[in-house]
Amino acid sequence: MNDFSKGSVWKIIMIQSVPLMLAQLVHLLYNVVDRIYIGHLPGIGSIALTGIGLCFPLTTLTAAFTNLFATGGAPLFAIARGAGDEKRAEKILGQVTGMLMITAVILFCFSWIYRKGILYLFGASDVSYVYADQYLKIYLLGTVFSMLSVGLNGFINASGYPKAGMMTIVIGAFLNLILDPVFIYVFKMGVAGAAAATVLSQMVSAFWAVSFFLRADSPYHIRKEWMVPQFAVLKEIIPLGFAGFIMQGTNTLVNVVCNVMLRQYGGDLYVGIMTVLNSIREILSLPAQSISQGAQPVLSYNFGAKKYSRIKSGIRFSTWSMIVYTLAAWLAVFIFPQAMMSIFTNDAEMIRAGTESLRLYFFGFAFMAFQSGGQSVFTALRCTKRAIFFSLLRKVVIVAPLTVLLPAMGFGVKGVFLAEPVSNVLGGLACFIAMYFTVYRKLPADDMEAVI
Repeated sequence: MNDFSKGSVWKIIMIQSVPLMLAQLVHLLYNVVDRIYIGHLPGIGSIALTGIGLCFPLTTLTAAFTNLFATGGAPLFAIARGAGDEKRAEKILGQVTGMLMITAVILFCFSWIYRKGILYLFGASDVSYVYADQYLKIYLLGTVFSMLSVGLNGFINASGYPKAGMMTIVIGAFLNLILDPVFIYVFKMGVAGAAAATVLSQMVSAFWAVSFFLRADSPYHIRKEWMVPQFAVLKEIIPLGFAGFIMQGTNTLVNVVCNVMLRQYGGDLYVGIMTVLNSIREILSLPAQSISQGAQPVLSYNFGAKKYSRIKSGIRFSTWSMIVYTLAAWLAVFIFPQAMMSIFTNDAEMIRAGTESLRLYFFGFAFMAFQSGGQSVFTALRCTKRAIFFSLLRKVVIVAPLTVLLPAMGFGVKGVFLAEPVSNVLGGLACFIAMYFTVYRKLPADDMEAVI
């Protein structure tokens, strides 16, 4: 369904969200399967898992720059489609593609040259650095493929082809699932094998995504003349994408602060536990994020078409769906924490300490629905300043300081895990309440001009 202004809004959102959810679930296999295999390596599983966790801030930074252009361009692309401006839609697509490629090269060069200093800055010890470097120096080779596959996938979905978008991720992830045990165990490459399998899989995903926009029958095409950076277009894309950049960029900051504080108060064991907790959070957050992301092009399209009643309906449906899901996910964590830890490691000490940490970390998980709901509306409707502000509020103003302060106030290592639920409650409620009063309540009747 390419016309988002007709038919049931909740059905259109789910048509967009379900393939996206499946695609992202499979995409998690890129990294989560790596961690599962590595965590069960005989004798070195726990410390190798810690090494992988030290690479998270750099991989998150790559995702941040992908979001800077992709989440900034996709809503503008959808709005242009809704307004019937096909030429502008293709121009935005070309600009994003060009910037993703340029940025990927810069990030690769910087990260490769300074990776040793970066890893020690991120909390590496002499023991964990060995495994972190083995993984990172190969993983970095796939930077351009990772950014193109993830970045262009949003445009495939915004074009009204969520199933094709799903295949972008599914193809590479299943390849990774096959290659991981071959490289890690058969070729005895260990941590390096996990990285090599990931890079090859990302390459295949990227080729699929790019080929979608190069086919003769594609509704939109990547054209060379639009790939050369144009300031007039980028000054629209970057401010809108800056919210997504901040969300991922501040994740980088929080990951670094967490690793440093965990190593100081708990040692390498707790850095490894945080690696597992991040993996579980990525999996459990995925359905809510998919609903949020699936709703964005639908909201943007109807904003371009001035169908404001449909926007309100979409906001209500997506918000309630995310609230119900996150409550169910939190309950699952509370009941089955040990089983979830056991998926990633057979180390008895890591499972014991991780079980308590997992319950603390996920205590305010349901409030993530309010953060995701408010943030997606701000982004979809071009409320750039508010999207940026609330991205900064939760991570920079609340999480990062609390991660440092709570351990020093006597909570020790538990303070690091408590910072997340506190930020979910405070940041999530603030974001959603602001969205409700500054956007939802101010949307006019259909076909009128919106001032938000």
